[in-house]
Amino acid sequence: MSAFDFDLFVIGAGSGGVRAGRMAAAMGVKVAVAEERYLGGTCVNVGCVPKKLYVYASEFAQAFAEAPGYGLQATEVEFDWPRLRDNKKAEISRLNGIYRNLLVNSGCTLIEGRARLLDAHRVQVGEQIYSAERILLAPGGWPNIPDLPGKEWITSSNEVFDLEVFPKRVLVVGGGYIAVEFAGIFAGLGAQTQLVYRGDLFLRGFDQEVREFAAQEVAKKGVKLAFNQDVKAIQRLSSGALQVDMADGQSQEVDLVFYATGRRPKTDNLGLEAAGVKTNAQGAIEVNENFQTSVDSIYAIGDVINRVQLTPVALAEGMALVRALYAQGSGQVDYELIPTAVFCQPNIATVGLTEEQARATYPRLQVFRSEFRAMKHTLTGSQERTLMKLLVDAESDRVVGAHMVGADAGEIIQGIAVAMKAGATKAHFDATIGIHPTAAEEFVTLREPTRTYG
Repeated sequence: MSAFDFDLFVIGAGSGGVRAGRMAAAMGVKVAVAEERYLGGTCVNVGCVPKKLYVYASEFAQAFAEAPGYGLQATEVEFDWPRLRDNKKAEISRLNGIYRNLLVNSGCTLIEGRARLLDAHRVQVGEQIYSAERILLAPGGWPNIPDLPGKEWITSSNEVFDLEVFPKRVLVVGGGYIAVEFAGIFAGLGAQTQLVYRGDLFLRGFDQEVREFAAQEVAKKGVKLAFNQDVKAIQRLSSGALQVDMADGQSQEVDLVFYATGRRPKTDNLGLEAAGVKTNAQGAIEVNENFQTSVDSIYAIGDVINRVQLTPVALAEGMALVRALYAQGSGQVDYELIPTAVFCQPNIATVGLTEEQARATYPRLQVFRSEFRAMKHTLTGSQERTLMKLLVDAESDRVVGAHMVGADAGEIIQGIAVAMKAGATKAHFDATIGIHPTAAEEFVTLREPTRTYG
């Protein structure tokens, strides 16, 4: 009989924690999962899922505006924010229930409350103390809000999905994918929207040409872009509006200030120091290649280790850890060629190296690029353009990077990611017959390099 209450105690019922708990329980491991807020974590509740639903909503206005080119006239279209918000709430509640059933039906013990480490083998939730042979930390991340005068008036991604009233004027602060996506959502739903970023150009870390092209297209959708700018202070006026004072001395009035200036590991009151779990300078929990922390019996996965903050990565990490601990499998996760998307308007999707990274890696590089107005817009009158590019190592002919800005970019790049993972060469792309007429076929009809290095 085990000397512990549980074989595995998981702190956090987000994507990674739930997957790890379910997999382990299916192998006969006695598992407990503790969660203080909501089942499904950031992605289901205040991240990927509700965000994508709001992106869909924000695209309808453009579709209505473009419909007359195809003989369809939409009149008296009104936006009902409470209906969208409440329909979203109902869907998230449904998903919460699914996550609960998945955990309970797999044999996990679900414990609701804030869990805190006491030592290497003990966890406290409320007044109850549990012991476990191993502990898995998967509490996720939390919005990072800067300390500035009036920060209490800032709205983060934790609150933005459930606003009581939809704002008419919005200031979005940040340069990452969350900021760019929400700027598109607000603008698409009819708000006067400005995006402010302290750097030269948003989406740092993405391909430079993609960043420049995306800025051009996002601006076409009505988002006012202000780079090399920052907020100095915020104050609430008697009218209820927010006065935002900028670093350059200018001021403006808005109804909502939305901050998307990064996320930090959610380790507050987790008991890391008491247990001896080490963190790095950024506050992320330090783990080895097998997700083991500085304490042999404690492991960590997902956003709290700050490797790649993506839901599918947390899932992969959870599965790899369980395989290593209970199935004699590999605890390694391959972080190469992870595809990703930004659901702005139009979408951005990418896999592999940026052009800048590829130039620094390969002595001889070929860039295949195409820019065009999609067939759909020949009748809509929209000036939206699409960008596609492939980066090819000229010596091996392998495709080392693929990038797209355009409608359904995420759907298209997912398939290309599979090909690249399999080692596809440019010759393989060239030998593939395209689906006509689609934008995707452009990736297999790029014949001549736009530019060559080396």
